[in-house]
Amino acid sequence: MSPDTIVLARTVHTLDGDRPAATAVAVTDGLITAVGGAADARDWRGPGTELIDLGDATLVPGLVDGHSHPAFGLELASGADLSDVRDLDGLRAALARAERLDGWVLAWNLDHNAFGAHPVHRSLIEDVLGPDTPAFIRLYDGHSALASGAALRAAGVTGPRTFAQRATVACDPDGTPTGHLIEHAAMDLVTAVLPRRPIAQRRDALHALLLEMAAGGLAGAHVMDAGGDVLELVRAIEDTRHLPLRLRIAPWCMPGTGAEGLRELASLQGESGRNWLVGGVKLFVDGTVEGGSAWLERPDCHGEGTAALWLDPAEYTDAVRQLDAYGVRTATHAIGDAGVRHVLDTVAALPGRGRGRHRIEHIETLGDEQARRFAQLGVPASMQPTHSAYTRADHTDAWSTRLGPERAERAWICRTLRDSGATLALGSDWPIAHHDPRGVLAYARLRRHAGTGTAPVNPGQALTALMALEGYTTHAARAAGESEHTGRIVPGLRADLTAFALDPLTADADAFAGTAVPLTMSNGVVTNRGAV
Repeated sequence: MSPDTIVLARTVHTLDGDRPAATAVAVTDGLITAVGGAADARDWRGPGTELIDLGDATLVPGLVDGHSHPAFGLELASGADLSDVRDLDGLRAALARAERLDGWVLAWNLDHNAFGAHPVHRSLIEDVLGPDTPAFIRLYDGHSALASGAALRAAGVTGPRTFAQRATVACDPDGTPTGHLIEHAAMDLVTAVLPRRPIAQRRDALHALLLEMAAGGLAGAHVMDAGGDVLELVRAIEDTRHLPLRLRIAPWCMPGTGAEGLRELASLQGESGRNWLVGGVKLFVDGTVEGGSAWLERPDCHGEGTAALWLDPAEYTDAVRQLDAYGVRTATHAIGDAGVRHVLDTVAALPGRGRGRHRIEHIETLGDEQARRFAQLGVPASMQPTHSAYTRADHTDAWSTRLGPERAERAWICRTLRDSGATLALGSDWPIAHHDPRGVLAYARLRRHAGTGTAPVNPGQALTALMALEGYTTHAARAAGESEHTGRIVPGLRADLTAFALDPLTADADAFAGTAVPLTMSNGVVTNRGAV
């Protein structure tokens, strides 16, 4: 049987130890069926084979974003993009000109540093909105927001609340809400009354976003947002077209989930379509440094950060133990050093230590002793290098001042984890940071955004070019337990391929961030065909 497609390139980095280099790859029925040279390709080709000649481009295994929120992110990224706002005056100006959706002002991606020395408070913005304009502004961490008084009234929020998880409706001394909502349970009070687009519009928006991701070189993503109607959305896309990325979807398990809920999560595993699969469960053991909800071994400068998101951390451990007994893989959001330690302790106590089924997401500050445990326990780390761009090398940013210089020096220890032998999957956490993998790959090597003169953050934690590429390929596959299916260019594996005009292993990192992506293939289907 002749292949459906043959791809030729000057350089093919297979990331396979038995055959690290090639110039031709054959694809049949969604699988890689042969790897070799141009002469071999002439023998493979049949009358119906499509030949894609990429010329001088470099072909690598299809890139997979190790942590993304494409469906949930469309809600998070609603309204005005405030990523360029640097101070309070800029915020007020952006909100004054923001469009209204059903009378609401929605905005997102606001840096905590924009408030300067001021606490996050609705009084700083309400005069430019007007007293009757409801506004909901998501801060960049995705775990906190600022709501105007009108928005709070629409949601019936008049004072502090008690939740099943550690979340806060911040209030003034007299009990009046400041508008600062910390963690999902608090934000959900207002998101429940936000205007929402019809499902057909959200379906089309998700498809367009995934096409944009494919154009940057992504063949797949580990999706950490199976709440809401994400499964309905991906089914709706596949009813009429190809899903541009292979999506591995992990539903959330939040504090308060009981035995029945855990059984339901287990029963979802393996549900799938042509290019998506429910595989794993996402948990949270803490929140964020900037919101004071990261679980730290020592309090931050405000005396906060000393508790888990679960009111009783033992309940988190029990949930992981039960999911492990069902054979379910887990991914736990753990940002603070105490949170990471607790997850590692939980895995260490599992029968067989979880057999590599359980991974940790984000890991923003951690000492060497706990870092070494990742390799010892076989726990994959999943990190997003570009998150450190919200900090500054001189530690004057909100994240660093919360932690102090000692812990800020342990920020995003990518290289320490790799050098210890740990599996390290890389990703963006879109929409918290941009999804384009070229920028993330460059940042992982530079510890700053490509093309900028910004001082690098903890440059000793920079990855090599090969380590960075592995983070999106072989290590992403390992983190998901999919090494036998993807992550390398080897016969029998899924035909996920990405091509770049510049070689990601030899090109200058600043230049690579802007390189062309002439081809992306996901599950044997060409999802992007750009210029070389």
